[in-house]
Amino acid sequence: MANDIVNYQDVITDIKGIISSGREVAYNAANKAMVLTYWHVGKRIVEQEQAGKERAKYGQSLIEALADELTKEYGKNFSKRNLQYFRKFYLAFPDEQIVNTCVHNLNWSHFRALLRVPDENARLWYMNEAANESWSVRTLDRNISTQYYYRLMQSPKKDAVMNEMLQKTAENQRNKFELLKVRLLQSFLASKMKILILKVIWNQLF
Repeated sequence: MANDIVNYQDVITDIKGIISSGREVAYNAANKAMVLTYWHVGKRIVEQEQAGKERAKYGQSLIEALADELTKEYGKNFSKRNLQYFRKFYLAFPDEQIVNTCVHNLNWSHFRALLRVPDENARLWYMNEAANESWSVRTLDRNISTQYYYRLMQSPKKDAVMNEMLQKTAENQRNKFELLKVRLLQSFLASKMKILILKVIWNQLF
């Protein structure tokens, strides 16, 4: 039996690689669909608000009505609180192309963290750095909380600031996506949207 396992090691390794690659493609497809869905929902809410005469009052009642209807069919992902996040998401990133560029390396939790940054320049910088450097959500949270952008911009010793950040976030970067991937996908796909998203994933895989 031990010899059989040794003989089959190459094919076992190959199949594990195929499975891992397939899972990654599936995650990326679902993640992109999820983030862009939330962006478009936010855009539609803002467009409808702008058509209302009393924006603040109208916007509040609109979100309440949407939440009541959407949660019945699509679950808690479309609660009043989350719809408000989607609205803020669109307002913070009104250019869909910018979101499209970074969505492959960022998930919804990354974008939610970015909504805490009021400064547009800082927000875009954090987004690009998080995407380009593959920051985990915890690393992004830490860097926002410690004003990493401003400290880096103002420091004459940028390498020292960067090295300190890398040392203090090293633990956050380990296994940065695996648990979050599972939770995000389960939450997003646990609704009637599941069939549609699975079709998108299937088409990208095959």
